Amino acid sequence: MYLKNKNVLVIGLGITGLSAVKALEALQANIYLYDSKSEEDLRELFNEIENINMEKFLNGQMPDLEKIDLIIKSPGVPLDLAILINARTKGKEIISDLELYYRLKSGKNLIAITGTNGKTTTTKLVGEIFEKAAYNTFIAGNIGIGILDNVFEIEEKDILVVEASSYQLENTLSFKPQISAIINITPDHIAWHGSFENYIASKLKILKKQDKNDYSILNYDDKILREIGEKNNSNIIWFSKEKKLDEGAYIEDGWIVFRKNSRTSKIIKKEDVQIPGDHNLENILVSVAISCLMGIDIRSIQKSIKEFKGVEHRIEYLGEKKGISFYNDSKGTNPDSTIKAINAIDKPIVLIAGGYDKGSDFDKLINSFDGKIQDLVLLGETKDKIGQAARSKGFNRIHMTKDMEEAVKLSYKIANKGDNILLSPACASWGMYKNFEERGIDFKNIVEDL
Repeated sequence: MYLKNKNVLVIGLGITGLSAVKALEALQANIYLYDSKSEEDLRELFNEIENINMEKFLNGQMPDLEKIDLIIKSPGVPLDLAILINARTKGKEIISDLELYYRLKSGKNLIAITGTNGKTTTTKLVGEIFEKAAYNTFIAGNIGIGILDNVFEIEEKDILVVEASSYQLENTLSFKPQISAIINITPDHIAWHGSFENYIASKLKILKKQDKNDYSILNYDDKILREIGEKNNSNIIWFSKEKKLDEGAYIEDGWIVFRKNSRTSKIIKKEDVQIPGDHNLENILVSVAISCLMGIDIRSIQKSIKEFKGVEHRIEYLGEKKGISFYNDSKGTNPDSTIKAINAIDKPIVLIAGGYDKGSDFDKLINSFDGKIQDLVLLGETKDKIGQAARSKGFNRIHMTKDMEEAVKLSYKIANKGDNILLSPACASWGMYKNFEERGIDFKNIVEDL
C-alpha cells in the first residue's frame, strides 16, 4: 500500500491536518505531527485522533527531518516557516492534501474549482446539481471539509467537487482534475504568496497538468485568464457574462445558454436565478458549463439553479429591524469580493469592514463606493489603513470601533429607515476570529440580539 511504513510528517493540525492524519493511519504510515501551538491549544482537535499513534512535535519543536520521507503541509501554513525552509534545503518533498488525494485516487470524475471570488458558491451549487441528478457526490476542500476525509469511500463512478484554494494548489505537483475551473483572478493573499505573480502561478497549477482528455473552464472576461487559456494544453471552455461566445456558457436575450459542437441549449432565464448580484452570474455560468460537460439533463440543471438560495456568509440576508436591513457577507475577505457585495445591494449602505491585513490595496474598494456607501464602520488591524484610503479619496463618514459588537450597534444607531447594513470586511478574519465563519456567526448573533 502507498506510504506503508513510510515516515510522513504532517505540518499544521487544522481541518486538513486532521483528515491527513486519519488517512495516513489507514495507509499504515508512520505519522509525525508538527505544530507551533501547544497540546492544550490543540486539545479539541487531538480528541478526534486520540487513538491514532503518532510522534508529536509541538510548540515549534523541530523533528529530525533526515528520516522523513514525505511532508504534507496544511494550506494556511506560511511558506517561509523555518521547518519548511529547512525541509526544502534537504530536498524533502512537500505536498498538499489535494496532491495526496490525486496520488491515491487519480482525477477521474474530479471537478476542481478555484478563483479569487465565488468558488465556494460555485462548488456548493455544482455539488447540489449532481446530487439532485442522483449522482453519489462528495463536496470537499476549502469549503471546510478535508478532501482526505472520504478518500477511501469514494468509488470510481462517484463525483468529487473540490473547492481549491491558492494555498492548497501551491504544493501540488501532479494534481490533474478531469474538469478544472478558474472563475476569476484578482489580487489576494499577496503577503502570503509574496507577490501577485506568485498568487497567479499558484492558481494556475489547477490546470498545469491537464491535457486533451481534460476540460478547463475559464473566464473570457478576465484578461489574465484569456491570455493563459490560449497557451493551455487542455480543452478550454470559456464562459462570459459580457460577450456571446462561439462555444461555451454565456448570456443571450436574457437566457443563460451553453453552446458546444454547434448546438446551443437554453438553460435558465436570468430572472429565475435566486442568488443576488451580477457577480453570481459568473458562478452560475461555471456551474452550467461543468454540468453540461458531464451530461447532466438540462431540466435537472435548471431546477437546481432555481432552488439554490446561496451559501451562508455570502451576501446572506438576515432580515430587518425598523426598516433597516442586515446582510452577512463575512466571506468578503478581499476588496474585490466586497466590491461585488456592494454592487449586489441597493443603496444606501452602512458598510462594516476591516480585519487582518493580507497586504491588500483598498483604493479600488473606496472608488467603488460611488454614492452607495453612506457610512464606513471600521474594525480590526486594517481599520486605519482603510480609513486613510477613504480620506484620501474624499470620503470622511468614517467610524472606528474596537470590535464587532460595537460596530454593529453603532451601524444600527446611525442607519436610517431604508438603509442596508452590510458586513463585508474586505479582509481576512485572523487576529479577531479563527475564520470567516466564526466572524459571520458573531455578526449574526449580535444582529439577532438587536
